[in-house]
Amino acid sequence: MKPKTLNYHGYHCDGAQSSSSSSSPSPPHSPPRYASKWRRKMRSKPHWNQPLWELFVGGFFTFRFSCTHMLLLPLLYVSGFIMCVAPFSSFVAQPPPPPGWVYNTHLMYHRLHRHVHSHHSSPIQLSSVWKFKRLKEMKPCSNSTTSRPRSELSETNTYLIVDANGGLNQQRSAICNAVAVAGLVNAILVLPRFEFHNVWKDSSKFGDIYDEDHFIAALDGHVKVVKELPETLMQRYNYNISNIPNFHVQAWSRADYYRGEVLPVLQREGVVRVSPFANRLAMNIPPEIQFLRCLTNYEALRFSSSIMALARKLVSRMIEKSSRDDGKYVSVHLRFEEDMVAFSCCVYDGGEAEKVEMDSIREIGWKQKFKLKEHLISPGLNRINGKCPLTPLEVGMMLRGMGFDNNTSIYLASGKLYRAERYVAPLQEMFPLLHTKESLATPDELAPFMGYSSRLASLDYMVCLLSEVFVTTQGGNFPHFLMGHRRFLYDGHDKTIKPDKRKLAILMDDRIKLSWKEFKEQMGVMLSESDRKGLMVPRIRRFNRKTSIYTYPLPECRCLQKSHNTNSTDSKYTLNQLHGATR
Repeated sequence: MKPKTLNYHGYHCDGAQSSSSSSSPSPPHSPPRYASKWRRKMRSKPHWNQPLWELFVGGFFTFRFSCTHMLLLPLLYVSGFIMCVAPFSSFVAQPPPPPGWVYNTHLMYHRLHRHVHSHHSSPIQLSSVWKFKRLKEMKPCSNSTTSRPRSELSETNTYLIVDANGGLNQQRSAICNAVAVAGLVNAILVLPRFEFHNVWKDSSKFGDIYDEDHFIAALDGHVKVVKELPETLMQRYNYNISNIPNFHVQAWSRADYYRGEVLPVLQREGVVRVSPFANRLAMNIPPEIQFLRCLTNYEALRFSSSIMALARKLVSRMIEKSSRDDGKYVSVHLRFEEDMVAFSCCVYDGGEAEKVEMDSIREIGWKQKFKLKEHLISPGLNRINGKCPLTPLEVGMMLRGMGFDNNTSIYLASGKLYRAERYVAPLQEMFPLLHTKESLATPDELAPFMGYSSRLASLDYMVCLLSEVFVTTQGGNFPHFLMGHRRFLYDGHDKTIKPDKRKLAILMDDRIKLSWKEFKEQMGVMLSESDRKGLMVPRIRRFNRKTSIYTYPLPECRCLQKSHNTNSTDSKYTLNQLHGATR
């Protein structure tokens, strides 16, 4: 006896359609009454006298059944596609990264080592590096720029306090801006206070870095400066600077803001405080106030006697060691410190150990900052965009390609370099006459400066300022201020090699297999471009300055330029002038 086959609506229970045999199949078991009832109602057309709750429940079951199938079908399709393609994905070739994406300058150096150290080509002479000259004299500045109306120089009893934050040159910017703001609101400036920062870890005061008495005397007749607040004001605020009304000023605030918002409070209270004070004044300000920035930066701010004394020794020793080039030398500002490498999120040739080390430094120094979505780490993208700090090897390759030979004296300005023994070795091999403040000074001479990053940076600043060639390898306040100071001293030319780091990333990618001759041609073009741009003066219209006056001091600061300026660096003479030999 054959077992009965269940059939429902013309299909077997296993999904196969029933055959149309002559013998009539046995009827299926009757489903439960409640199911039959609902199916009949769902199949039948609704009647107006049918209860609404029955219509709703029936529609709900139908909708739920359809949605389930709609959701399952895409999932089944995607999972099937992955199962079919995944086994073959390993055979699909990945496109190579674009040129400049990966750091492999060390491979290029090994490949071209013999050519880099050859002496067949004639070396460049430091006295002939800069070929572009100023073609016309600068127009003399008018009296309205250097002098202010008598009404603005009247006696005042209001005081301005600022807190300068950041490193050496960020503080320098704050000091220059503070003098300008004091001139804007006709206030007496209290010597700026330096904030202690966990990054720079320097507790130096104003007098530890700069000559206080000279600062006050140089500004006399323009802005009055005092070392402390009067006793009456200190008593009014319980001898606590924090009790003084403080303004949190937005960055790059216009002169109108200070006159409209700060001045009324200053006149009412007698003293106001602005903290922090980095970049809190716009570049576009009245000419007579802009002049105060120039006067402060190039006349009033003189390093302290202890810094200048050691700086003189370091410069003199560099001149002695550069006798082959008539006392001329090259200075390099190298930003390859441990924290700088970590912050840049760039990858070099240290492998997994480097990655672990950099991740740890970022975690300690910046917590979760680099794990946020807006701080997505892309080392390759950073490199081709020119955002990676140059290694000592890259600097050496660039300079050798430009024609500087192994007899060139180089001063290296930097903090503690990342893995110095490993990364500095090839630079030392290319330029044996490589010097630092640590190698030029004795331990006893450097002892008073150790542990104070701003004082050490001041020494680097002076030695770099008086070099015939300055090389900047990364952005920041140090090179920007230095380039501007060199333009001010050397007839408008910054005498600075500012490499195109986007182009360098591609040229130093060993995968493109450049020959040494081709590389030298490209470096020659880059040097010529630095020479041409070194003389650039931005077009300044009244109240329309868009560039930093600290990087491009001309034409506003030309009134302060001395008659002894020439296109050739006379380090000893210039150092005597900066040290105030005439006072």
